Amino acid sequence: MADLAAEFEAEFEAERGHLTAVAHRMLGSRSEAEDAVQETWLRYAGALADPAARAQIRQLRAWLTTTCSRICLDVLRSARVRRETYPGQWLPEPVVAAVPATDGFAPDPAERAVRTDQLGTALLVVLERLAPEQRVAFVLHDVFAVPFATIADVLGTTPAAARQLASRARRAVTGPDVPRHTADLAEQQRVLAAFATAVESGELDRLVEVLAPDVVMVGDSGGHFPAARRPVVGAEAVARFILGLFGQAARFAGPLLVRPVLVDGALGWQMETVYRDGRTLRLVMAYAVHEGRITGVFHQLNPEKLADLPDFRPDDVWPPRW
Repeated sequence: MADLAAEFEAEFEAERGHLTAVAHRMLGSRSEAEDAVQETWLRYAGALADPAARAQIRQLRAWLTTTCSRICLDVLRSARVRRETYPGQWLPEPVVAAVPATDGFAPDPAERAVRTDQLGTALLVVLERLAPEQRVAFVLHDVFAVPFATIADVLGTTPAAARQLASRARRAVTGPDVPRHTADLAEQQRVLAAFATAVESGELDRLVEVLAPDVVMVGDSGGHFPAARRPVVGAEAVARFILGLFGQAARFAGPLLVRPVLVDGALGWQMETVYRDGRTLRLVMAYAVHEGRITGVFHQLNPEKLADLPDFRPDDVWPPRW
């Protein structure tokens, strides 16, 4: 019996990464995603204890994905109320990982083939505009290729209605005001290197050249640090704001630490300094890059969303080293 329980647990653990990816895309919160996956495990364990329920599990991944999606749908419906009272702008908890050590920025045909507008922080930000049912339908179908019949089962509707929900979400995600993000890691590295050089120069015109004319910048401090309460839009406005931020950081007591990282699968920066009041200020900056320019800047400085970041090395100082 113990061996059978261990086998079931191993089967679930093999799907944990997939379920976490699904839940994070839906919820935009790593902690909420992990909670949803844990609840999925509890329901799976309960189903295994009921012979009738166990008989319904014909394809494990499909059953787990459906169950996890239903849990996420409930969380999304309640989260809309909480987000309305959030102080300032909201950004998802970033998933931060080290850049691959070997040829981390080398163009990879496989990676280039799969990189679309549906990757990175920009997508998670846009998904916040959607109704919960639209978000679930879009993520399941367009990101994870789940058939509409299964999505309809999750949403308690018909396949035709599920298709319509995904279609409406797709139009919102690809709207003209959405930051485009199509660059592979090699192009992202070139653009961010130019961005860092322009910031270091302090020249407004030079920085504007790296930004798309309709670039948008969003900052989330959760009320812990000063941050713009509305998106900053336009190359010159964003450039002035960024130069102001780095100018302030230069006057803080501690050095400005920085290292390139992957943020939600795209290239960004992890940063740290000592704020003027002595508090440690941690920051994760994510970018959207399209046709050689930055279309979106997303800086997360809410300490409640920045747990478990990679450690800095002694030479991780501004400007960033690639």
